[in-house]
Amino acid sequence: MEALPDPELPVISLGDLGVVGSVGPGPDGVLEVEITPTYLGCPALPAITAAVQEVLAACGHPDGRVRQVLSPPWTTDRITPDGRRTLAAHGIAPPLPASAGGPVAVELGAVACPHCGSRATRPHSPFGPSRCQSVLWCTACREPFPHLTAL
Repeated sequence: MEALPDPELPVISLGDLGVVGSVGPGPDGVLEVEITPTYLGCPALPAITAAVQEVLAACGHPDGRVRQVLSPPWTTDRITPDGRRTLAAHGIAPPLPASAGGPVAVELGAVACPHCGSRATRPHSPFGPSRCQSVLWCTACREPFPHLTAL
């Protein structure tokens, strides 16, 4: 399950994105996979559910279930270190980890440009290639780049 690519960001797996939760028998003994969507109304959720159900069937569990878990909600802190490196290697700036117990820090220049590494970055557009991304602008290399929005 964890190796399945994310439909919106196929460079990263669902496991590295932190979407896949527990996998095990449900109360009735049927195998269940818990997934936590990156946000409510995520348009990739039907594709993720179908892909997980295909894996369940291929592994001998055609009656397996996919259950959406909304609490605790997904946050960008669930992205693994490998996932953060993968995103950066593909030109997508991963968000900074949130401080434990505090709000997500929002600072201009806090996000490093995945192209040149400069922290001379600023918001360009709140709308990016998908709903969970915004676009930042690097003033050093003058390149725009997508940034996963910290949730």
